[in-house]
Amino acid sequence: MTSIAQETWDRLTLPIGERLVARPALPEITPKLLCAIDSAGGRHLLISLGIADEEYRDRQSRGVSVATRDLSVHGGTTEKYLDVACLDAGGYGILDLMGGEIARGLADETKPPAETVKRVLAKWRRFWGQIPQPMLSREEQLGLFAEIWFLVEWLFPKLGQEAIMAWRGPWGSRHDFEWDDKSVEVKATTITRGRIHKIHGLDQLAGPENGILFLFSVSLREENGATNDLPRLIDVCRNYLQNFDDGLAHFENALAHLGYSPIFEDEYSKFKLRVAENVLFQVAADFPKLTSESFSNGMPAGIERVDYEINLNTFNHLIVASQPALLPFS
Repeated sequence: MTSIAQETWDRLTLPIGERLVARPALPEITPKLLCAIDSAGGRHLLISLGIADEEYRDRQSRGVSVATRDLSVHGGTTEKYLDVACLDAGGYGILDLMGGEIARGLADETKPPAETVKRVLAKWRRFWGQIPQPMLSREEQLGLFAEIWFLVEWLFPKLGQEAIMAWRGPWGSRHDFEWDDKSVEVKATTITRGRIHKIHGLDQLAGPENGILFLFSVSLREENGATNDLPRLIDVCRNYLQNFDDGLAHFENALAHLGYSPIFEDEYSKFKLRVAENVLFQVAADFPKLTSESFSNGMPAGIERVDYEINLNTFNHLIVASQPALLPFS
């Protein structure tokens, strides 16, 4: 992950008064991004704007703000800049990573600078002022990958951007995706001997009050030569939602609720995955499952939770879609 180096900040000397001292942040990528400090030592990212570029302001985040300012660099002519100011020294590491992403976005001159800053800020907004999150476990990465895969490869092509609003699992809903007349539980496995999935509790495969329950089964293989990884898939999803502000906010909030932090993207990107199979099952009467109804006399005394494994290798008759085009949703 590209980041502004600490030594770049170390080369800046404190100015006097209301001035800023600036230098190119990542000149090998773009000349449009400067890093700057003010007289109090506060850190800023400055993005130069052209005559036709729109202004942008944002004060919604706790630890960072964006304003449009008229500035003169090295005594030259006054020009407009987007000023991304870090309001919390604890966020300097995030600011450096944001700077790397902004620089890469500015290198694409077809995209307005304000759009680039807005997109990067939306990605990082949820992490300002939070206690640092630990890295997701291997199992958590697999589960998140499978859910976003279902979104990107199955739901978006058939249902469009609005499908993101059905992703309810991150907020503790009973099933990962929920609509008024159906729900979908997503399960990932790396077991090579078949579709073997872990089920947590008696509610996970209990149907919704209205409609049908489906189970989306994803068989994954960890391979160094694979082209898929979690950060890449997340970027695909973000790009799909870039013109749907409510949907993008829902997606970013979901990632934050699940404990996904972009700080670890370099590590997450090393976990390469190949999708060996992905199929959609209907959880019908003969689907292998345990629910509270499986115990006619109620749960035995002293049993608080039941976790178990299911094997779907011999339940092909319950497969309702083996490819996205056959998704039985409308």
